[in-house]
Amino acid sequence: MESPETNAKGNNLDLDKIRQRLAAAEAGETWRSLAQLSETEDFKAFLEREFPREISPAGALTRRDFLKLLAAPLAMAGLSACMPQPREQIIPYNDAQAEINPGEPLFFATAMELNGYGRGLLVESRTGRPVKVEGNPNHPLNMGATDPYSQASLLDLYNPQRAQVVSYRGAIRTWEGFLEAISQALDQQRGSQGAGLRVLTGAVTSPTFANQLRSLLGQFPQARWHQYEPVHRDPVYAGAQLAFGEVVETQYRLDSAGVILSLDADFLLREPGSLRYAREFTSPRRQPDQQQSDMNRLYVVESSFTITGASADHRLPVQAGMVEAFARYTAALLGIEVAMGAEPVPAPAGWVEALVADLQDHHGTCAIIAGSRQSPAVHALAHAMNTTLGNVGRTVFYTTPVEANPVGQVQSLQELAQDLEAGLVELMVIFSENPVYTAPADINFAQALENAGLIVYHGFYPDETSLRSDWHIPATHYLEEWSDTRSFDGTATIVQPLIQPLYGGRSKHELMAALLGQPGASGLDVVRGFWQGLVAGAAPETGAGAGGDGTNPTPSAPETAGNEEAAQEEPGAQAEAGFERLWRQALRDGIIPNTAAAQREVTLNPDLAAALGPLEPTSRGFEIVFEPDPSIWDGRFANNAWLQELPKSISQLTWDNAALVSPGSASGLGLSNEELVELRFSGLSVEAPVWIVPGLPDNTVVVHLGYGRTAPGSLSEGLGFNAYALRTAGAQWFGYGVEIHKLNRRYRLANTQDHHALEGRILARSATLEEFQQNPNFAHELEQTGLEGPEGQPEDEVLPQPPSLYPEYDYGDNYAWGMAINLNTCIGCNACVVACQSENNIPVVGKDQVIVGRELHWIRIDTYFQGGLENPQTIFEPVPCMHCEKAPCEPVCPVAATVHSSEGLNEMVYNRCIGTRYCSNNCPYKVRRFNFLQYSEQDLVPLKMVNNPEVTVRSRGVMEKCTYCVQRINNARVEAETEGRPIRDGDVVPACAQACPADAILFGNINDPESQVRQHKESVLNYAMLEELGTQPRTTYLAKVRNPNPAIQEG
Repeated sequence: MESPETNAKGNNLDLDKIRQRLAAAEAGETWRSLAQLSETEDFKAFLEREFPREISPAGALTRRDFLKLLAAPLAMAGLSACMPQPREQIIPYNDAQAEINPGEPLFFATAMELNGYGRGLLVESRTGRPVKVEGNPNHPLNMGATDPYSQASLLDLYNPQRAQVVSYRGAIRTWEGFLEAISQALDQQRGSQGAGLRVLTGAVTSPTFANQLRSLLGQFPQARWHQYEPVHRDPVYAGAQLAFGEVVETQYRLDSAGVILSLDADFLLREPGSLRYAREFTSPRRQPDQQQSDMNRLYVVESSFTITGASADHRLPVQAGMVEAFARYTAALLGIEVAMGAEPVPAPAGWVEALVADLQDHHGTCAIIAGSRQSPAVHALAHAMNTTLGNVGRTVFYTTPVEANPVGQVQSLQELAQDLEAGLVELMVIFSENPVYTAPADINFAQALENAGLIVYHGFYPDETSLRSDWHIPATHYLEEWSDTRSFDGTATIVQPLIQPLYGGRSKHELMAALLGQPGASGLDVVRGFWQGLVAGAAPETGAGAGGDGTNPTPSAPETAGNEEAAQEEPGAQAEAGFERLWRQALRDGIIPNTAAAQREVTLNPDLAAALGPLEPTSRGFEIVFEPDPSIWDGRFANNAWLQELPKSISQLTWDNAALVSPGSASGLGLSNEELVELRFSGLSVEAPVWIVPGLPDNTVVVHLGYGRTAPGSLSEGLGFNAYALRTAGAQWFGYGVEIHKLNRRYRLANTQDHHALEGRILARSATLEEFQQNPNFAHELEQTGLEGPEGQPEDEVLPQPPSLYPEYDYGDNYAWGMAINLNTCIGCNACVVACQSENNIPVVGKDQVIVGRELHWIRIDTYFQGGLENPQTIFEPVPCMHCEKAPCEPVCPVAATVHSSEGLNEMVYNRCIGTRYCSNNCPYKVRRFNFLQYSEQDLVPLKMVNNPEVTVRSRGVMEKCTYCVQRINNARVEAETEGRPIRDGDVVPACAQACPADAILFGNINDPESQVRQHKESVLNYAMLEELGTQPRTTYLAKVRNPNPAIQEG
């Protein structure tokens, strides 16, 4: 990989100095980064500038340069006034549809798949153009919330880098030409009953697609269907098979669990049910009080640093290979017969014993969750412990599998590669996966694919697999196609299009229909026909739990009792009318009723100890851990600029991945941030930059998948390193024996952890439940602000309101908008950041601009740590504009471009702004963003379509910031005035609050004593950031309260 030089001296970390400083730290003191603790030269230089590198003279500032810089605001004012605006064409809307009114949005329920599992969505459309994605409140997974991937999927729809034409070996062809070629290839396969036909898909939960696949196998009995997802669930299903002798799906009810143990499971982000689990986990933590005794407690044993671990009351960092030893010891203490090995238990003395006692005290009201990347033995042990603790049927439920064909995907890909190498594959059809890039390195799928006859690839982008395929059929976006999918609990959703395919793409159903000899069938015909047959009882079986096989209730048409007209219809017409009502209801609600997976009664294997066998000894050397990237997942979102520029939780890296190591490992190997190393594993090697992350287990290197792309011309080309090049079939998630070799070169990384730092203040406040009960006012004490009294000692009294030169404004009965952010429920998932970007037309700036601190996100997630480097506690603090009542930014603007509204909003008037940046200089919260360059795309037609028409697109030289989504306030006002009523609580939900899966952000009228935001602001935990400055911010915070086990002494 490229290695642009960086200042090595300025990045060196003195870890011994850091440990000494932390040892002397006072209770409650927080820190943001290792550079801050070490006070590196780069950090001090960054901090000395209020806004880093916004004006960066190359050398010493001469008198001439000074005069140039002094004149810059005036010059910028002229530029912003005279900048040529993009030319636009006005096209008359002569044939308007009846339901479309310009300026009024329509909302459609649909779903998006990630690794085969559906997420229920509600998509906003304006004049036939999708402009915003939200969660479907009716869906059992989303419950109105979303994740960063769903929010950012809108940008993928309009991405001009998508595959746009049918191509044959790089030359443009037509769909009709492909149909002719595939018809000939299939005719050649009929004589051998498809012995040379292979189909490769990802995990399939779509009932219709599964039915088509089985129909294809019916026509070609000797053909084979293979599956592979890089983020697969092989250990999950193998563990269920080990524990119960059958494959089942595990679901949790975390709102009923008083104690939760996570065994390397990032269930708040990376599991199929994460959105629901986040809501259920945070629900008992929403408003703790002094008398609360039922606040849940979370123990996390993990091999990396995840947002689930950051939310834990007790977190134990261990190597991934040691989690099984921990699980066996825990199971043995619970009375489960299991063989123990010679490995020492990877936990402090008494830690596991206290955990087990807590689990036993919550018999039937606890839950043990094993992570998807852990071994089948860990999953089997988790099932055994849940059974022993009486959790099954209360907090843990088993259902039929949601996947249509839950097979071992790594083995399936290996079998396909063997057939390819043997020359047995004459026709290879690949659906929407990129196996050339994601396949295990020791399989070498790219080389095996060269032996195939005709290769057909159905893909969204030109990528590594399309370059090695004969035919490339552009795939449709989920907002362009008819389909269906199933959620984590089996609930089915009809995927309906909101826009015609922008680039003439074809859905997987249309391509499969062509393989089945139905080239004229549309996606709607296929999907609707399947469900109509299923309701009528005519559809064939579609696999385990997919409907129509007796394991899952078949959807039924709505009752027609009392409908005389329906009763008089012929049976066929009545059935058609009944299905039409069911179909329309499914499209409207976003779910098909009675399609959740059926619960299963399972019996634990009585010989589980023998099935598990002895614990195999593990090497105590360096371990490598593979993870999907928090931003771009397995690489499928690598061309999504919103996600590339999204700071990753914990590490805060953007636009790259890195080899993440602990401070202890960095000390032992003599490594520093941004130093290039060579990672060697199983005879494979890659070059990667180092990034030191506190809280990682020692002797572990964590690498994120999805980078190091080689497809030419793509956004992701050349970003990061390819971790798949180290991933083998036998070490899909972790393995011992990785070697790290220094290369004496460096690579510049774009990290935002120290950006917009408010140095020298305690801004994120927290306490344990016991401390809160003893001192309910802890969040308001002056000592929490870091201010000192006259003797140099912290004051103890509650901070008084500072005097102000500005008079108080009487809002009377008018609205006064405000926000409360609950640090106790924020999980740091970044959904709010991407939702704000999508709603408010926030452009990306690119890696180079992020490095100099010019990212434009209106809301940021500040990450604070408490405690030592080895296992710190974490606080996530979202920071939007504070909308201060006494806003320091307002009086300094020379042109009144930032003003205060009659409802308390701090507003920006973009066409007045001349770019002096005085407002940004005077903002103590550092939440204002300036367009130094023309970041927004105003000429490229596809990308222009992603913009929200209700929000102004800003130009170069203009300041911008959070507006509390004022456009949504105005929409609610218009609707309320039309109905002759005031705006009700809940009518206005900003984009950040609507996306939040943990319901951590509340917004409303603080003049309304019954509003939720007012009630939260009256909580004893409510505090204002930098309240000692007297700015009276409208955005306030509820302090974080943890619930640690008193029997465990941390540190």
